[in-house]
Amino acid sequence: MPFSLPSSCRFLLSLLLPLVLLAACSRTPAPPRVLAQDVYVWQRQWTPALRAALSTTDPQVTRWHVLAAELGASGRWIDIVPDAAALAATGKPLLMTVRINGQLARFDAAAIEAHLLALLDAWRARGLQPAALEIDYDCATARLPEYTAFLVRLKTRIAPLALAVTALPTWLESPRLDALLAAADESVLQVHAVLDPRQGLFDPVRARDWMARYAGRTGRPWHVALPAYGSRVVWDEQGRIAAVESERALLAGGSGRELMAQPQVLARFVGALTQSPEPGLAGITWFRLPTGDDRRAWSLATWMAVLERRPLKPELAARMVASSTGPLHEIRLDNTGDADAPLPLRVSIDARGDAGNACAADGINGYALEQDRQGRYLRLTQAGLLRAGTSREIGWLRCADGIPPNDTVLQIGS
Repeated sequence: MPFSLPSSCRFLLSLLLPLVLLAACSRTPAPPRVLAQDVYVWQRQWTPALRAALSTTDPQVTRWHVLAAELGASGRWIDIVPDAAALAATGKPLLMTVRINGQLARFDAAAIEAHLLALLDAWRARGLQPAALEIDYDCATARLPEYTAFLVRLKTRIAPLALAVTALPTWLESPRLDALLAAADESVLQVHAVLDPRQGLFDPVRARDWMARYAGRTGRPWHVALPAYGSRVVWDEQGRIAAVESERALLAGGSGRELMAQPQVLARFVGALTQSPEPGLAGITWFRLPTGDDRRAWSLATWMAVLERRPLKPELAARMVASSTGPLHEIRLDNTGDADAPLPLRVSIDARGDAGNACAADGINGYALEQDRQGRYLRLTQAGLLRAGTSREIGWLRCADGIPPNDTVLQIGS
């Protein structure tokens, strides 16, 4: 039997409904969530460029995750001595971060614990008071129980100091992850450089999916680690990864490919995060602090623009520059904008001239000369970024008369 409201109720409802709709329409959208922005200081050497970057970016950074030591796959420790005065001058909290190689053959828990406690004492003796000890150990999923037991004991030894850990998306498949996350006070989910390098450094769709799943697994505050750098991956003749060069050059031979996290992609990703963060997300931890002498990191200007949510405005142009050593003309890319720009995939060369002034050309620094029905062009062979305010030589032109034709045109394309 159909239900019918009395006429008096229908009249009252007709009066209330417009008020409800008006209230709903008058609501302003929720303001973007303010997410803390931490950064990894991952350099082994404290150079003037690193100190300058620390000072420049300090207003935008919430905490510094400072690399204190690395335990290599061979079992050998490398301790890093940070600049205590430079860190103290920022007045920001510090996390003493220790990297343990995921390929470590034997995990000697007692020896590792002893080294960490000694390292804490050394930091405190130099006037550094870390807010937390952070362990960065990309172990295989099968090793999670062993790793968790180590963390449980370590936490009791460093109390009341907080304990932080990094986590991998591959661990999401394991029921053991919950116990590991419960053993730490906070964690950082790494969503960059976790897949086959052929798939790139960062996939925003996968990253968001991992974050959603991770939020459902931890009841503690957590950060997401985002990339502000590039890497060169080298494969051997059998197609296996021979080396990954990032903040340190390894001078590895073999077939290499440059990978780069694109600032525009990360800027959009961060904007979406601030509008709709995952539950429990406390902030972003950037890897790594850019410096003037880190050629595989973003420029400081670009990173600051992303941190401050400012528009990224690269300005690319191609031009010819006469060489001082002979009839050669260099083909150069300039970025006159205020943000790093991805290197263009193609730069066309229209230098036909007359028959008596034939021009030879070739590409350099990640570009190769090719030709199709439209003519000659320089094709990008190694992805990368051209930093704001910098230039790169990408090829050369040599003409019979020593001077390129007046109608020579260089055109950037895709």
